[in-house]
Amino acid sequence: MAIDFRDGRTFPRRGRTPLGGFLWLARVFDKARASANGTIHDYIYPCPIDEDMLEHWGITPDEFDEAIQVNRDDDSIAAWVQSKAPDGSAQAANDLLIREYSRNLDRQDREEGVSEG
Repeated sequence: MAIDFRDGRTFPRRGRTPLGGFLWLARVFDKARASANGTIHDYIYPCPIDEDMLEHWGITPDEFDEAIQVNRDDDSIAAWVQSKAPDGSAQAANDLLIREYSRNLDRQDREEGVSEG
Protein backbone atom coordinates (compact mmCIF):
# COMPACT_ATOMS: atom_id res chain seq x y z
CA MET A 1 0.00 0.00 0.00
CA ALA A 2 1.41 3.37 -1.00
CA ILE A 3 1.79 6.12 1.52
CA ASP A 4 0.01 9.39 0.85
CA PHE A 5 2.20 12.44 1.57
CA ARG A 6 -0.32 15.00 0.35
CA ASP A 7 -1.54 15.90 3.84
CA GLY A 8 1.82 17.47 4.75
CA ARG A 9 1.88 15.50 8.01
CA THR A 10 2.80 12.07 6.68
CA PHE A 11 6.41 11.55 5.66
CA PRO A 12 8.66 8.86 4.23
CA ARG A 13 10.57 6.91 6.82
CA ARG A 14 13.88 8.33 7.97
CA GLY A 15 16.93 7.82 5.80
CA ARG A 16 18.74 6.48 8.87
CA THR A 17 16.15 3.74 9.40
CA PRO A 18 17.73 0.45 8.28
CA LEU A 19 15.80 -2.03 6.19
CA GLY A 20 17.51 -5.34 5.48
CA GLY A 21 20.84 -3.79 6.43
CA PHE A 22 20.43 -0.89 3.99
CA LEU A 23 20.08 2.67 5.23
CA TRP A 24 17.87 4.80 2.97
CA LEU A 25 16.02 1.76 1.57
CA ALA A 26 12.91 2.32 3.72
CA ARG A 27 12.75 5.97 2.64
CA VAL A 28 13.26 5.32 -1.07
CA PHE A 29 10.72 2.48 -0.91
CA ASP A 30 8.12 4.82 0.62
CA LYS A 31 8.84 7.55 -1.93
CA ALA A 32 8.82 5.19 -4.91
CA ARG A 33 5.45 3.73 -3.89
CA ALA A 34 3.97 7.19 -3.34
CA SER A 35 5.32 8.34 -6.71
CA ALA A 36 3.80 5.34 -8.47
CA ASN A 37 0.48 6.05 -6.74
CA GLY A 38 0.50 9.79 -7.48
CA THR A 39 0.58 10.68 -3.77
CA ILE A 40 4.19 11.88 -3.45
CA HIS A 41 3.18 15.55 -2.96
CA ASP A 42 6.32 17.73 -3.00
CA TYR A 43 8.88 14.97 -2.49
CA ILE A 44 11.16 14.09 -5.37
CA TYR A 45 11.68 10.53 -6.54
CA PRO A 46 14.23 9.67 -7.62
CA CYS A 47 16.16 12.46 -5.93
CA PRO A 48 19.96 12.63 -6.15
CA ILE A 49 20.35 10.67 -2.90
CA ASP A 50 17.93 8.00 -4.16
CA GLU A 51 19.95 7.72 -7.35
CA ASP A 52 23.28 7.57 -5.49
CA MET A 53 22.11 4.83 -3.13
CA LEU A 54 20.47 2.80 -5.89
CA GLU A 55 23.63 3.06 -7.97
CA HIS A 56 25.72 1.78 -5.07
CA TRP A 57 23.30 -1.14 -4.72
CA GLY A 58 23.66 -1.91 -8.44
CA ILE A 59 20.05 -0.99 -9.23
CA THR A 60 18.61 1.55 -11.66
CA PRO A 61 15.56 3.63 -10.78
CA ASP A 62 13.64 1.82 -13.55
CA GLU A 63 14.54 -1.57 -12.06
CA PHE A 64 13.46 -0.35 -8.62
CA ASP A 65 10.16 0.91 -10.05
CA GLU A 66 9.51 -2.52 -11.54
CA ALA A 67 10.53 -4.25 -8.32
CA ILE A 68 8.08 -2.32 -6.15
CA GLN A 69 5.22 -3.60 -8.27
CA VAL A 70 5.90 -7.19 -7.18
CA ASN A 71 7.75 -6.65 -3.87
CA ARG A 72 5.09 -4.81 -1.95
CA ASP A 73 6.28 -5.16 1.65
CA ASP A 74 9.46 -4.38 3.55
CA ASP A 75 10.71 -7.96 3.76
CA SER A 76 10.27 -8.69 0.08
CA ILE A 77 11.84 -5.43 -1.18
CA ALA A 78 14.76 -5.88 1.24
CA ALA A 79 15.29 -9.45 -0.01
CA TRP A 80 15.14 -8.26 -3.61
CA VAL A 81 17.70 -5.50 -3.02
CA GLN A 82 19.94 -7.94 -1.14
CA SER A 83 19.79 -10.31 -4.12
CA LYS A 84 20.80 -7.55 -6.54
CA ALA A 85 23.40 -5.68 -4.50
CA PRO A 86 27.05 -6.67 -4.84
CA ASP A 87 28.77 -8.01 -1.73
CA GLY A 88 29.79 -5.20 0.59
CA SER A 89 27.67 -2.62 -1.20
CA ALA A 90 25.21 -2.19 1.69
CA GLN A 91 27.95 -1.14 4.09
CA ALA A 92 29.71 0.98 1.47
CA ALA A 93 26.45 2.77 0.64
CA ASN A 94 25.60 3.18 4.34
CA ASP A 95 29.03 4.69 4.98
CA LEU A 96 28.63 7.03 2.00
CA LEU A 97 25.17 8.13 3.15
CA ILE A 98 26.41 9.04 6.63
CA ARG A 99 29.64 10.62 5.39
CA GLU A 100 28.24 12.64 2.47
CA TYR A 101 24.61 13.24 3.34
CA SER A 102 24.41 13.62 7.13
CA ARG A 103 23.43 17.30 6.80
CA ASN A 104 20.60 16.33 4.45
CA LEU A 105 19.48 13.64 6.88
CA ASP A 106 19.53 16.13 9.77
CA ARG A 107 17.56 18.67 7.71
CA GLN A 108 14.97 16.06 6.73
CA ASP A 109 14.57 15.06 10.37
CA ARG A 110 14.03 18.69 11.40
CA GLU A 111 11.57 19.40 8.59
CA GLU A 112 9.63 16.21 9.29
CA GLY A 113 9.59 16.74 13.06
CA VAL A 114 11.73 13.75 13.96
CA SER A 115 13.72 13.91 17.16
CA GLU A 116 16.88 11.85 17.52
CA GLY A 117 16.44 8.70 19.50
